[in-house]
Order: sequence, then C-alpha cells, then structure tokens
Amino acid sequence: MIRFATFGLTAGLFLVAFASFSTGQEKTGVSPHETQTGGKSIRVVFLAGRPSHGYGAHEHYAGCRLLAHHLERAMPGIKTEVFKHEWPEGDSVFDNCDAIVMYCDGGPRHPANEHLELIDRLAERGVGIVCLHYGVEVPKGESGDKFLNWIGGYFEPDWSVNPHWIATYRTFPDHPISRGVKPFSIEDEWYFHMRFREEMEGVTPILTDIPPESTMSRPDDPHAGNPRVRKAVADKEPQHMAWAYERPGGGRGFGFTGGHDHWNWGDENFRKIVLNAIVWSAGAEIPENGVENAPVPTVEAALDELKENQDFDEPEKYDWEKAKSRISRPKQ
Repeated sequence: MIRFATFGLTAGLFLVAFASFSTGQEKTGVSPHETQTGGKSIRVVFLAGRPSHGYGAHEHYAGCRLLAHHLERAMPGIKTEVFKHEWPEGDSVFDNCDAIVMYCDGGPRHPANEHLELIDRLAERGVGIVCLHYGVEVPKGESGDKFLNWIGGYFEPDWSVNPHWIATYRTFPDHPISRGVKPFSIEDEWYFHMRFREEMEGVTPILTDIPPESTMSRPDDPHAGNPRVRKAVADKEPQHMAWAYERPGGGRGFGFTGGHDHWNWGDENFRKIVLNAIVWSAGAEIPENGVENAPVPTVEAALDELKENQDFDEPEKYDWEKAKSRISRPKQ
C-alpha cells in the first residue's frame, strides 16, 4: 500500500481497489501477494521535492504519486511511501527500505547535500538509489563524488547541459530495465554530457541519442554550454540520458535526465523505463513485458490522472493540446 507523508509526518494508510488516486481520496493499490519480488515485500521511499517551476513542470509530488500508484498496481508485492516537499523527520523512515527515489530540484538546493552520510549508509547497505531530472544535479566536489559512487553519474555544471529538445530512442541495451520498452520520441529538458565514472565502470547506458546542433544555441554558462560539450555535439558523439549502475560492493543506482514536463509521464514508454528502473534498483525482478498496467481508456482520462496532485493551481489558459500530444496510446 502507498503511504503518504507531508513535512516528514506520516499522513496515514489508505487502501483502494480501483485506479483512482485523486488528492481528496489518496488511494492506491490492491492487496499484496507474491510477485516478481520473490515472495518478500519490497519497500520504496519516494522523496518529492518542493514546488518549483509552475503548473505542469517539475511536478515532483504529482510525479512521485503517479509513479508510486502505477508501481503498486502493477506489482502489488511492492509497497511505497511518498514524502511531500520536505526531508523525512528521523532516519528510521529508511529502515528496511529497498530503494529511494529522489525527484526534486538539484544543485545547491538538492536535499541530498545535507544528508550525504545517511545516503552513504543506505548505499553501503545495498539500498537502490534513483534520481530523476533535476535530482541528478549536485555541486561538483563532495556531493558529486557521492553521486558517482551511488548512481554512477550526475549533472556537473560547466560540463553537462540542460537544453529542451526532442530525443528519439530507437534501440535499447540488453538489460532488465529495457523490458517491454518500445522505440519512442519525446520532447523534454533532456540533460546530457553527464559526468560519469572513469571509463563508465559499472555504468550501462539505457537511453542514448545524438543531440542536434540546435541544443547548442545558447551562450556558454554553467548549464547551457561549454567548449567540451560543443565539440561533442559537433562531433556527433552519442549522449546518454538515462543509465543504470551496479556498485562494486552491491546495490544499484539509476539516473534519468527527463522529467521536466509532467505530461510526459503519460507516455507509456517514458514511464515504463523509470518504473522498470525503480524495480531493478530495489533488487526485484522486472516482468517480461516490463512494469505495466491496463491502459487508461482515453487520452482525456489519462490527462485527468496527470492533473492530480500538482503543486500549483490549474491556470485559466493552458495549451492542453500540447499536453495531450505527450500521452501515448497502445496501438490497436
């Protein structure tokens, strides 16, 4: 069952037998039973960052709620807990967890900066660590070095860049996270030229594409461009926007640079990559066709699901056609 907590205080337990998970109901899941978790209960803690960019972007809480909801429905042997906006009070929250997911603003504001020792202990225990979008960026130095140890890579200012562009993913590696994922193309703020471990030791690229020259249209600054990334783009070097990492001492990590546009969670392949990665990072077995649920019946119903739990009020005017264009439907 999903548990929700706000400002570090547990809000309660909620059970549901249906797909709805509206803000007023805060429901989820079905009764636990043995699944690909090997008969044991798997626990995933989601750390949803504070309100950020405005309606429909960097919707950390809504994104975490949606991922947790789909994860539990597809694999009832997994239990999740979503913490809203603030770091949980008390380290006991992380007792017996198998993976943590950090979807939050990054850089100097990244909550991990203040909890490096705790997360280090979790990593040493073999806990999976998943970082999404801005959550892959931390300052170079101590935090960056920890991320290299935990998830194998990170966004390093003055090395990595954060343009908006349409990435097309045509092929995928022979890796459990790729199960059931079909080629897809989608616009997002796809960070690239990430700082990885030396010689990519232990790192498996999951999403790879060659960014177009248009991604270098901005002047140099810590996030927009630098001479090394400009050369890489000019040379058409493949860039990795998602990756899996296996730590030498045990435990797994995953980084995913998409997730700026909340509506992209409505694309079944975009969403499946991340759901698969959470399951893999937690040490559970990913189903043959990946983590999936029965599709929401219509685009409108899928859009309604995506509107739930956002940090900002719905504006009077919004480009709903663009939002709906991000929602993929299964081919009949």
